Amino acid sequence: GWYRMGKLMLRVGHFNQAEELYNELLEDASNDSDRAFIYHQLGDVKKNQGKYNEAVSFYENSYSIKRKSLPEDHLGLAIFYNNIGQLYNKMGDYSKALEFYEKTLGLNGKGLPPNHPDLATSYNSIGSVYENMADYSKALLFYEKSLAIRKEALPPNHPDVGDSYDNIAGLYEVRGEYSKALEYYEKAFKIYQRVLPPNHPRLAASYALIGSVYDNFGDYEKALQFYDKDLHICQLAFHSNHPDLANCYSNLGSVFDRMGQYSKALEYYEK
Repeated sequence: GWYRMGKLMLRVGHFNQAEELYNELLEDASNDSDRAFIYHQLGDVKKNQGKYNEAVSFYENSYSIKRKSLPEDHLGLAIFYNNIGQLYNKMGDYSKALEFYEKTLGLNGKGLPPNHPDLATSYNSIGSVYENMADYSKALLFYEKSLAIRKEALPPNHPDVGDSYDNIAGLYEVRGEYSKALEYYEKAFKIYQRVLPPNHPRLAASYALIGSVYDNFGDYEKALQFYDKDLHICQLAFHSNHPDLANCYSNLGSVFDRMGQYSKALEYYEK
């Protein structure tokens, strides 16, 4: 029951409560299998709190327990490679990220049917590294592979389908194709709105992304409207020095800056 509760806390964005619960469970854990699971969940908590180095070490703790009982090419290890790859990607170590994501894809490709959602995740992850490396045509290729599987394998309002739309939108935005970007961001937003609680961090991210397209269009009023909604959720969901909260303030500051309202811009930048 407690394990389910911890997972639920993570899902609805209550990261600090989840951390407290998992630390208590860790003290009472009596076997390796429980400990491996709890370390993994604590890795998820730290990742969501923006503490990426701590997250890597929790995932590695969990992985080394699992490796005692599983062969190197066991499908059950794919999740570790994926999560560690994700953190290196966030920390900007792209060659390390690709190395771990390709290990994941190798295991998933061998052990899963061709339209399995985990394969979509692998394609998506590799796409995100290429995006970060500014290789947009390669990124689009992997994102589209991922979306095709997700549309086939998942229900139409599944958040992962939304993530795929978001990712493709981001590439169009970077390439300056703003109306195309907006179309995909809005597809994603409609999905998140249906399936997530109203103050979920994922919705905040959606508001920010739509805001950034209006910002690029030069429609600053509309941009402010969406960035404001983003900030409102971030203030509820994150601790005061979380990197995502800093981004919210910075987004608003930059719009006021472009509107020539410099004192207002400074006020947000200083936060």
